[in-house]
Amino acid sequence: MADEPSTYYRKGFGLKADVQGDLSADYNARIVDALREHEYTLQVEDVTIRLASEFGFCYGVERAVEYAYQTRRKFPDRRLLLVGEIIHNPHVNAKLRGMGIEILEPNSEGIFDFSGVRAEDVVILPAFGVTIAAFEALRAIGCVLVDTTCGSVLNVWKRVEVYARDGYTALIHGKHYHEETRATASQVLKYPAGAFLVVRDMNEAREVCDYVEGRGDRDAFLAKFARAASPGFDPNVHLRRIGVANQTTMLARESLAIGEEVGQAIERARGAAARAADFRTFDTICSATQERQDAVTALLEEPLTAMIVIGGFNSSNTISLAALCDERVPTYHIEDASGIDPESGTVHFRRAGIKHVEATVADWLPAEGPVRVGLTAGASTPNNKIGETVARILATRGLVLQTA
Repeated sequence: MADEPSTYYRKGFGLKADVQGDLSADYNARIVDALREHEYTLQVEDVTIRLASEFGFCYGVERAVEYAYQTRRKFPDRRLLLVGEIIHNPHVNAKLRGMGIEILEPNSEGIFDFSGVRAEDVVILPAFGVTIAAFEALRAIGCVLVDTTCGSVLNVWKRVEVYARDGYTALIHGKHYHEETRATASQVLKYPAGAFLVVRDMNEAREVCDYVEGRGDRDAFLAKFARAASPGFDPNVHLRRIGVANQTTMLARESLAIGEEVGQAIERARGAAARAADFRTFDTICSATQERQDAVTALLEEPLTAMIVIGGFNSSNTISLAALCDERVPTYHIEDASGIDPESGTVHFRRAGIKHVEATVADWLPAEGPVRVGLTAGASTPNNKIGETVARILATRGLVLQTA
C-alpha cells in the first residue's frame, strides 16, 4: 500500500518527542512501575497481586496510538478521521475523540461509508488495517492517509497473498466479522481465482475436515459459511488446496492445532503426497500475542484465588487470554477498573468462551484470609487502566496502596 509520501504516511512525522509527554500523562501508571520493580508482585497485608510478566500495550498498539497523536500535532487545523476504532480499547478511542478525531463506524456488514470524506481531510487507518476496497476508495478521494497497520498484520497479508498467487485457498483461523480478518481476507482477492474461508474455532475447522474427507453436504456447508467465505466459494473446488493462516490475536495453540488437523484430513483423504503438494500452514500469531499467552500460562502454575483479565470486551487477544485463564482458575474479564465495585464486593465481567454474555457476581474475592489475585491485560490496554484495577482490588478488602 505504498504511495506518494505527500499523501501516504506509514512512519509517523518525526514528532515522537513532541507527543511523548501527552502519551505518558494519558496512559502511564506508577502502580504498574512498582509491580515491575518487585518481580511483578505486590503484597499489602494479606492480599498478594501477581502480574503476568508480559501484559498490556504491545509495540504495534503503542505505535498506532503514538501515530494518531503525531497526526493531530502535524495537522492541528485539518479534519481528522479514523476508519473504525484504532484499537479495541474504549478509553483510548475516547481519548482520540477528545482530541477531535472523528471515528467512522462501519455498517452491519463491516462496510464504511466514505461519501463524506473530502480531499482535504486526513484519514487514519487503524492498527487492524483496512480492506483493499476501503483503501482504494480513500486513495480515489485524494485525502492524506496515515497508515498505522501493525507489522504483524502485514506479515499475515503477505502470507495469504502468496497462498492466493499459488492457487491455495486461504483458510483463516479468526472471526469473520473482525476488522483484521476482513482486511486479511481481502488480500487474496488481488488474484482473480483467489479464495478464502474463515473458521472461528476447532469445531468449525473439523467441519472443513469432514468435507475434505467426503462427509460434507455442499448446500449445508455453503449455508453455514455464507458470511465467512469469498464470493463464489465452492467447497468442491476450493478445499482441494489449502493454506492455513490466522488472525494474529487468536489462541496460538488452537491455530497450530487447526493447521495440523486440516493437514491430517487431506492426508487421510488423498494420501501423504497430496498433503505435501496441496497443503501449507504457517503460524502467523504475532509475537506479542504469543508472549502474553505464554506469560499468563506460566502465572497459572501458581496457586491463585482468582484471575483478573483487563481489556475491551471486543478485544480478541484479551478474550483469548481470558479463555486460557478460565481453564485453571475463576477468571473475570473486565473492561476496566470500573468493573470492580469495592463497595458492593461485586465484579462485572465478560464470561469466558460465551460470546457477548456479561455477568455481575458478588463475593468474587473472599472477605477474609490470604488471597492471591493474578492479573494480566490485553495488548490494547494502557498501564493506567491496570493501575486503577490494582487499586480497586485492594479497596475491595479495604486496603489502600501508597505509591509515592
